[in-house]
Amino acid sequence: MPSATFGFRDVDPEAKPGLVRSVFDRVARRYDLMNDLMSAGVHRLWKDAVAARLNPQPGETIVDCAGGTGDIARRVARMARRAQERRGGPDAKVVVVDYNAEMVAAGRERGFEPEILWAVGDAQRLPLPDACAEAYVIAFGIRNVTDIPAALREARRVLKPGGRFLCLEFSRAVTEGLRKAYDAYSFKVIPEIGARVAGDRDAYQYLVESIRRFPDQKRFAAMIAEAGFSRVEFTNFSGGVAALHAARAI
Repeated sequence: MPSATFGFRDVDPEAKPGLVRSVFDRVARRYDLMNDLMSAGVHRLWKDAVAARLNPQPGETIVDCAGGTGDIARRVARMARRAQERRGGPDAKVVVVDYNAEMVAAGRERGFEPEILWAVGDAQRLPLPDACAEAYVIAFGIRNVTDIPAALREARRVLKPGGRFLCLEFSRAVTEGLRKAYDAYSFKVIPEIGARVAGDRDAYQYLVESIRRFPDQKRFAAMIAEAGFSRVEFTNFSGGVAALHAARAI
């Protein structure tokens, strides 16, 4: 039976969802802290850039997959409303889908924009009809999926022809010096801070390891194309520590 990755471990694919759910059950209430640690705080700037690239418009349906506590969804909803105030049109709809009920609950508790809808669901089997959305975004979520090609095909299924696909994920630093520096920070500093601040070294160790097992920028771009997307491109953030992949549904 093919295996799935869980950090540096290879596990039964049927076991991975429960293992990942356990990690995010434990970090849900400190999710923003987790992202601050993983990115040295710059994830907020990366997410601003993703929302700007998405360029949400009035009346659009936008799927925020693995939307966690709603960081991306709030940005997108506010941008769509500003566009609506400028030139009118119907309300946009931002559908946050996350596999982890604790993450969704944490997001709802923080308050949210009226355009946002919340659902607990699997990126590999979205609870949405075919061709229902103008845009799909997933940020820091796809590396936790058991079957990445299946999640990409599912993104293609829910997008209308020509729909916009955006994926923000930790990636591969472009220079050896930066790779070594980020590796040192990741493996020596992040789990230790996770242990001291969140009381959970293992969860943060998994998150660091999961980044190292994720495909690099070019390999992931090829996977997106294989799933039925065109015009695939990527933009490196912070020297490739993260990358934004963009594509259009065929």
